[in-house]
Amino acid sequence: MTHGRTSEKPRAASRRARIAVAAGAGAAIVAASVAAASPAAAAGPAVGCTSARAGLAEKLTKDITAALAGRGGTVAVGLYDRATNTTCSLRASTAFDSASVVKVTVLAALLWDAKKQNRYLTTREATLAKAMITTSDNAATSALWKQLGLTKIKGFLTAAGMTQTRPGADGYWGLTQITVTDEQKLLKLVTARNAVLSDSARAYVLKLMGQVVPAQRWGTPYGVPSGVTVAVKNGWLQRASDGWRVHSVGAFKGGGHDYVITVLTQGNSTMAYGIATIQGVAKAIHRDLAAN
Repeated sequence: MTHGRTSEKPRAASRRARIAVAAGAGAAIVAASVAAASPAAAAGPAVGCTSARAGLAEKLTKDITAALAGRGGTVAVGLYDRATNTTCSLRASTAFDSASVVKVTVLAALLWDAKKQNRYLTTREATLAKAMITTSDNAATSALWKQLGLTKIKGFLTAAGMTQTRPGADGYWGLTQITVTDEQKLLKLVTARNAVLSDSARAYVLKLMGQVVPAQRWGTPYGVPSGVTVAVKNGWLQRASDGWRVHSVGAFKGGGHDYVITVLTQGNSTMAYGIATIQGVAKAIHRDLAAN
């Protein structure tokens, strides 16, 4: 797997070769048990929650903290529910390699650029966009990343207020630096009317995120109550230096709630371990919101 360009100098190629497959093509992933334990997590920043609904912030703070107790690696969490004006965050400004969650940004940038040009997506663009999101196709992503170029991608990030996101250099979109703060900004743009993305563009993004293949619907949707709509995009990437990056972003609506969740993790011993960490957090959030 490459994150974009395939022609490099030998030394660079050797270094990049140690970067394993980012989220995208691959066998079906079943997030069940943890394959191996990561080192015990060191004491770090605490989860912070606020809410307009009495008792909800305290409950979420307690349960997310409990879900992360003893988990290894570095975890960042973001939650925002419009219905109850609830926000939770943990390490919101910590930067992570994006892996394939950046594909939502690529799609949003493509739609933003088309809007500026007052045009619809071409058949080619629509085909690539669908493959990029629903099956996490890497070649499709590379094609759209190259088409847009860094100038347009950075233009979209500026328009979206995603000031903490740093596009990957030399075509390596999977090494884009992302934060919970910016991923939550993107999800909020996709799920509510705004001047950056048209209503039809937002609906298109959510439609494709709602059609992600079953094998890639793990992560933030875990434990979602019945009747709640799900839009998700995941990413995973192994690096030789410090293990697996495993991420999940999702948008959920129903049951009296309208919320978005971002969970970013790195330093996982295995992909399954990262998935289990994300799903522990997601389960607690869905349960607490459903009860409130």
